Amino acid sequence: MSRLGFLVLLLIIYLGFDIYTFYGLSSLTTAQSIFCYFYLTISAVVLAGFYKVSQDLQKFKSGVRPLFTNLLLGFGFAVFVGKILFSGLLLTQDLGRLALGILNNFSSTISAATNTTGIPSRNRIITLGSVLLTAIPFFSMLYGMTFGKYRYTVDKIKLSFSDLPTSFDGFKIIQISDIHSGTFDSIVQVRKGIDLIMDQKADLILFTGDLVNSNKNEIDPYIETFSHLSAPYGMFSVMGNHDYYGMYRIPKGDYASKSAYLSDFYNKHKLMGFEILNNSSKTITKQDGSISLIGVENWGAGPFPKKGDLTKALDGVSENAFSILMSHDPTHWDHHVLKHPQKIHLTLAGHTHGMQFGINFLGIKWSPVKYRYKRWMGIYKELDQFLYVNRGFGFLAWPGRVGMRPEVTLIELSKR
Repeated sequence: MSRLGFLVLLLIIYLGFDIYTFYGLSSLTTAQSIFCYFYLTISAVVLAGFYKVSQDLQKFKSGVRPLFTNLLLGFGFAVFVGKILFSGLLLTQDLGRLALGILNNFSSTISAATNTTGIPSRNRIITLGSVLLTAIPFFSMLYGMTFGKYRYTVDKIKLSFSDLPTSFDGFKIIQISDIHSGTFDSIVQVRKGIDLIMDQKADLILFTGDLVNSNKNEIDPYIETFSHLSAPYGMFSVMGNHDYYGMYRIPKGDYASKSAYLSDFYNKHKLMGFEILNNSSKTITKQDGSISLIGVENWGAGPFPKKGDLTKALDGVSENAFSILMSHDPTHWDHHVLKHPQKIHLTLAGHTHGMQFGINFLGIKWSPVKYRYKRWMGIYKELDQFLYVNRGFGFLAWPGRVGMRPEVTLIELSKR
């Protein structure tokens, strides 16, 4: 489907929910003219906002994304989602009314004494309750796009291993993932996340992919900011699925341009202080012990790049080595890592973002993304091997986060 065709389809869907929501809300007020004017104004603002955002994003190649663009996008999306939720609740009531109307007509044909016919009117209390239920996620999304997207948090976990080299007992690793620099709208806010990372005084910093959205130059305004990161035992990175998309826009067969694109992209990692591991490994030595750090290019189930080659990355790594793998997509763990004959002690992934929406409070963990990904957030263990899925440092598409705060993971290794 062409870009224009997609936008037309999206407009038709939006107008369908818009009209249904209008008639649902209009039943709650007697001031129909005022309500009509207010509602149509909001709808016009949302449509105009989506048009402006589509124009802005088409022109945007690099630089800090304008805050106004993100606010328009976030507000429009919140309104759209609100109308979908309200329409769903309203439809549930209307289907009940329809069923009751059919039952009433059926009863009236059997008994002449029954005078109740037709579809009953909407219940005002139920409709009002639907409005209140819709308001909860709507205002949560407004909060998420204004404040939640930069509320960085440090998630701390301690993992014990019997075969960890003694010198690495207490070794601290910072993991960040899914920066998506093209969506950021504030260098100052990003710097707060960088300062938080440095406050942890980690031994090693690992970045598990998706530096940009779709163009390598999106990271340019933030290179200096990320260059403030440092760790005694180095900083390493891998590629995520979004990191390839800019290269895919280069015409097929133009291998020189593709190679130049990747070379420049790798150099940006270097300018930030990261050494990128593409299906390769690195030995980290501390005193008389060592661990193997392994990095694969993106491998993801479904329509995602499958460039990761674990066997190639493990070339030269001893079978007895304590190993940590960086692999952007958590589906790689089930499809290849667990099945591989060589044991990987700890795999670090990202990709899911926790869908940037959900519940992560008092031990309750839920997000719609769990119905798409088996491993979507936090720690998992199988066959004495661990997987940790990071929620992401940045945000993508919808410029906000609700219940799924941007994450800096601090992992402490301990000798069991």
